[in-house]
Amino acid sequence: MAGGAAKYRHLSRKSSHRQALLRNLVTSLFKHESITTTWPKAKEAQRLAEKLITLGKKNTEASRKRALSIFYTPHDLLPKLFGPLRERYAERPGGYTRVLRVEPKKDDQAPSAILELVDGPKDMRFALTARTIARQRSQGLETLNELTAMNVRKVTRFRKDGVEGLERAIDRLALDGKETKSSRDVDEKQ
Repeated sequence: MAGGAAKYRHLSRKSSHRQALLRNLVTSLFKHESITTTWPKAKEAQRLAEKLITLGKKNTEASRKRALSIFYTPHDLLPKLFGPLRERYAERPGGYTRVLRVEPKKDDQAPSAILELVDGPKDMRFALTARTIARQRSQGLETLNELTAMNVRKVTRFRKDGVEGLERAIDRLALDGKETKSSRDVDEKQ
């Protein structure tokens, strides 16, 4: 059975250590809504986080007990899971988290990643899409390329007031760009 398909990543840890690691990562994810870790750890933590959000959407006594057994600080995070997060993902059929690969942060050059909850205040794809559109509008381009249009659909599809929120973020970035440009002009004149 050499090379058989594994059901999960063992992460070079024994079972109890691996479970503690994943519980800690998921607790941090729900507390901060975005964490940076190695790519294999992020992918395993993503699986557990998706299951927890599904439990939050069910909102039964059994799902509350199961979530209580996973979080390290359940009394802080259960109200968040069964409150705002449940409402945020009520219409979304799945895909509550996103793993983004980033440059290795550590000296050992291990593949790093950012694990984040989608449609939240720290949603990186939403911010990058808004920044791209603001840059294109400042250059006078009105039509979006295919990739940007696809990202606009993705970030606004399940987000409550998605299109309006994206326009607010674009306007805020455009205003910030004008302020920094005018402050640079003042600095150059002095």
